[in-house]
Amino acid sequence: MSARSARFAPSQVKTIEVLLDGDMRYEATTGSGHIVLADNRDGNMAPRPTELVLVGLATCTAMDVISICRKKRQRVERYRVHLRAEQRAQYPQVFTRIDLMHDLEGHALSETAIRRSVELSATKYCPVSAMLSAGATEIHHAYRISDPRDPATLREAEVIVTGPNQPPDVVV
Repeated sequence: MSARSARFAPSQVKTIEVLLDGDMRYEATTGSGHIVLADNRDGNMAPRPTELVLVGLATCTAMDVISICRKKRQRVERYRVHLRAEQRAQYPQVFTRIDLMHDLEGHALSETAIRRSVELSATKYCPVSAMLSAGATEIHHAYRISDPRDPATLREAEVIVTGPNQPPDVVV
């Protein structure tokens, strides 16, 4: 085993069981025991599967960013991720572009720390981002930082663009 491959943990196996629960509504049970519903446009009783992919991306990167910010001792008081995605009309209807805006509020937040947190999520830690960027999807990562005590401190910038066809650093 090379020193490079020793850095990577052994692969993890994830399981999902899907049960038809109506016309086109499905109940998915994750290996961790959580239930997620999915439906099509006609039934409209739950999110579409492609919306769930976007939820996965937004929450995955949010978990990374807030975790890194905390390690950098950034006191984030409010945090939201806004996501906008463009999906191809032809089948398969893949996402071609996704824009993520990390909207952070807090007193004296370091722009350098926030930028680096978003960059690390986009390029190193978020597996959902890596999977989408490896395919047809271009992902734009940006931030907006504000201090509720001083509205004049608003700062906003794009951090990085990943994909399309950008294979992740994977060692098998």
